[in-house]
Amino acid sequence: MSKVAVITDSTSYIPEHIRSEKNIVMIPLNVIFDNETYKEEAEIKVDDFYEMVSREEKLPKTSQPAIGELVELLEELSKNYDEAVMITLSSGISGTYQSAVAAGEMVEGITLHVFDSEISCSPQAFYVLKASELASKGANGYDIMNELLQMKSNGIPAYFLVDDLNHLHRGGRLNTAQLFVGNLLQIKPILHFDDKKIVPFEKVRTKKKALKRIFDLMDEDLKADERATISVIHAKREDDAVEIAEELRGKFVNADVSISYFGPVIGTHLGEGSLGITWIKE
Repeated sequence: MSKVAVITDSTSYIPEHIRSEKNIVMIPLNVIFDNETYKEEAEIKVDDFYEMVSREEKLPKTSQPAIGELVELLEELSKNYDEAVMITLSSGISGTYQSAVAAGEMVEGITLHVFDSEISCSPQAFYVLKASELASKGANGYDIMNELLQMKSNGIPAYFLVDDLNHLHRGGRLNTAQLFVGNLLQIKPILHFDDKKIVPFEKVRTKKKALKRIFDLMDEDLKADERATISVIHAKREDDAVEIAEELRGKFVNADVSISYFGPVIGTHLGEGSLGITWIKE
């Protein structure tokens, strides 16, 4: 029986105690302020990141793990594992997937299967946790990859509500005129992943209406008594996330509802105050 390691990059934002419990290996992406580089989930805390962003005129940059780090990790894992399955954030917003594929070809003694989640954050974590569950039951890498591909074909809806248009403007995603009009009309863009990239889904006026729109999308897809896993994601808006999670627990009585967060790398794209909701049927 093949022994399979499960690897994720840091943008799945799976808490350390869960990674340890489920034997999940994490490799961090980087966030760069001027010339200072920090490894996400290892060298910079979420609250510290948003505090630093608020003080800087320019947004930080982000980068994928160095290929040498991936090679070193695989060489270490090859001492105890025959195969590894690595679930990466979308190849449309990061080169992590491509680097992992290249690293896998450079290391002997372990077969690396790389899965492009085509998304990030909690939806990416859904894939990671499924891979871990299957690996613990003795599934080989090929079977795990096939299961993950089936999950992808079924779809994992995820919608992100951006709170601060000024952040999108700083990141070059809105020009000054769009920023002015958007703030004037209280526009709250709803974003999603499409063709591997974060793109607008709808522009809604006011946060309340934007959340209602996401709830309506959930109602179209989930029955009130259906078994599902739901994640509410926030960027330094824990109180809002708790309130939303409680409402969802009341609406979907058989769902497992948890709260996650947008860490530094994805927070660089979305900004403080952003919220997200994602779900997967069981």
